[in-house]
This record gives sequence, C-alpha cells and structure tokens, in this order.
Amino acid sequence: MNPLTSGPFYQNTMKIVEDAGRLINLNPNALERLRFPRRAIVVNVPVKMDDGRLKIFTGYRVQHNQMLGPFKGGIRYHQNVDLSEVAALAALMTFKNSLLGLPLGGGKGGVQVDPTLLSRNELEELTRRFTAEISPFIGPDKDIPAPDVGTDSQTMAWMLDTYSTDTGYSQTGVVTGKPIEIGGSLGRDSATGLGVVYVIEKAVQIINLKMTEARIAIQGFGKVGMHAAIEAYALGARVVAVSDISGGIYNEKGLNIPDLVRYVKENKVVKDFPGTQHISNSEILELPVDVLAPCALEGVITEKNAHEIKAKIIVEGANGPTTRPADEILHKNGVIVCPDILANGGGVVVSYFEWVQDIVWLFWTEEEVRNKLREIMYKAFDKVYAFSQKSEVNMRTAAMGSSLERLQRAMMLRGSAW
Repeated sequence: MNPLTSGPFYQNTMKIVEDAGRLINLNPNALERLRFPRRAIVVNVPVKMDDGRLKIFTGYRVQHNQMLGPFKGGIRYHQNVDLSEVAALAALMTFKNSLLGLPLGGGKGGVQVDPTLLSRNELEELTRRFTAEISPFIGPDKDIPAPDVGTDSQTMAWMLDTYSTDTGYSQTGVVTGKPIEIGGSLGRDSATGLGVVYVIEKAVQIINLKMTEARIAIQGFGKVGMHAAIEAYALGARVVAVSDISGGIYNEKGLNIPDLVRYVKENKVVKDFPGTQHISNSEILELPVDVLAPCALEGVITEKNAHEIKAKIIVEGANGPTTRPADEILHKNGVIVCPDILANGGGVVVSYFEWVQDIVWLFWTEEEVRNKLREIMYKAFDKVYAFSQKSEVNMRTAAMGSSLERLQRAMMLRGSAW
C-alpha cells in the first residue's frame, strides 16, 4: 500500500476530486496525474539537544503538482505529522492555488515533533538542519515554504538564513511569512483569518443576513481563529464563542474580542475568561449560531455530530475539518459549507503577494494588501457559488470543480498527461 496516498485524509480529498471530476468531465489522464504527488522527500533530521543527547526527527516535504507554477505550501511542526497527511495537505494546496487564480502549484511539509517540548535553541537547530536537508528541492522559483501549525515567522527567518547561507547570497523569496524586517509582507499575520471573514461576509448575504446581525462561533483561537474573531468583531458581528486547547467559552450576547485577546496574551488560554460559560471543543460545534468557523485541525465534523450542527453556514478556516460523510449530511440539512480550499485561502494569497514583493523589491501598504486580498476572495467566492447554483451541487464540489477546470486547461496547453 502506498504510504503517500493510503491515509484517510488523502483518500477523502481524492474522492472529492473524483466527484468534481465527473461533474466537469475531467480527462481520465488528468485525473490520474492528479491522484499522485510528483515528489515526496523524507529526511532524518539530527538535533543535538540541550542536554547533549542526539535526537533524530523525521521530516517531510511533498510536492504535489506544479502545472501552474512553483510549489507552494506551509511547514508544520506537530507530533502527529506523517507522510500521508502532508501529501493530502499538498494536494489541497494545488487545488486551492488553482481556485484562487494564483500562478502556484501545491506543496506541503512538516516535521514529526511536539514543538512545545523543545527549547528555542533546539527549535532553531531543528529548523536549520531540516532546511539544509530539503534545500536542493526548494527555492524562489521551485518551492516556497511558509508557516503552518507549530511554526511562525521566526521559523521562516531561520529557514531563509540557512538557505541563503548555502547559496551565498540573500534569497528572501525562498519562504513567505517572514518578519517584515527581512522581506515579509504587511498584513501576512492576519491574512488567513481575514480571508475567512471575507468569505463569511459573502456567505451571510446568501441567507439575507448582515454581518452586524450574524452570530459566529469559532473553534480554535490560534493564528487563524484569533484574527478571524478580531476582524469579524471589527465589522460588528457577534462572536459568541471561541475555543482552544483548554476548551471553549460562550456568551450568547457576544464576546469582547479585544479584551479576550489581551486576556489570552496574559493567560495563554481562553479558559476562565470573565463573563463566559465554559463549554467543550465538541459543544462549540453544536451551538445555535448563524456561522460556525472550525479553525483548528482536520476531521472535527463527522457523521457522528453533523446532525447536531445548528449553524446555517460553516466556513472552514482549518484544512479538512469536515469528513465526506458529514458533508453529505450537512448538504441534505441545508447547511452552506464554504470549503477549506476557498475559505482559508487568505494566507496563501498574501504569501503570493509577499513572494511577488520580494522578487521585485517593491512593497505595498497594509491597506493595499487587504484590498487586493478582498478582491481575490470575493471573486473566488462568487465563482464557486455561481458554479454550485448552475450545477446544483454543494460548495465543496463546486470549488473543486472550478479548480479542476483551470488545472485541466493548464495540462492541455502544456501537453502534460495527454
């Protein structure tokens, strides 16, 4: 059995591709090409720990498809990272970049490690050794990593420095999500969460609701969920619940998000925020809200809890939070699911902006970045919704179908897989 493609997450992704492929009469050769990643790199990363021991970590970089441009996708540090998960995420990046109209292919990487158990020195050593191992396969015109779960702008700074040292000169375009001081883009930190909110703005219009009337629950209060809450609150929406590893908090009248952000900075978790009711991470999914935004990890909405979901709209800030059986249940129940390849695309869009700015050494204001992001997210949403209405399918199938149409045209023009 192929360890790249045998995992449930990868299989679930490919079933969505097959469904959408039938809808658009995708050429069988193109489908076969998209079933398998182009390349998978597995490396052993030796790290000298602070106590003098040598420890080996396993790292991955999967490059799925580059029909549209260089591979692009994040690097995650998590104890449950494995090859099949990284391959599934790489495939999703291919389809996401295609849907959003970006000149990029799909890639993803990761290291099997719990970053919270490592010191800063150990994290730096791990990052530099991992970068050195995958260095022959990445570059501004080949494959551009970015932050993901368990990594951040500091991680990218170490990657940039290691790669640039190896090549002999500074190559700021090799990674995105960097600090501003070394070629990062304004607006990058909030981009994924802001993109989620742009999608929420468009989605609530479908049910004739204004943002100021919307009740929103956000599972996950990390880099994506926190910024989604901040941006939704700024637009006047009522964010009634959020959660993190400590559980969730709920107040039907709405949370004061600026106060909550300050509280989390001091206390690290949302638990015991004043004036709220404690709920579990599973209970937050079943609250009586207009919009549910799962912004944590994959597979949280399943056939076991899909019938209990009361939200009219689900906007997937995380990758793969909804299983295929759950998708079918939600669609039958009239729930609008804005899929991950659309909803959490804000991060890669602004990563693309950062890459472009690094190449030409001309940087934009944050207002310019936000306006350009809004234009792309609105356009992508309109395209997916129009497709779903015309073909009478759910938004996930419509998003994948729209993405595949572009990929198929690119393959035909390039003469690949025909």
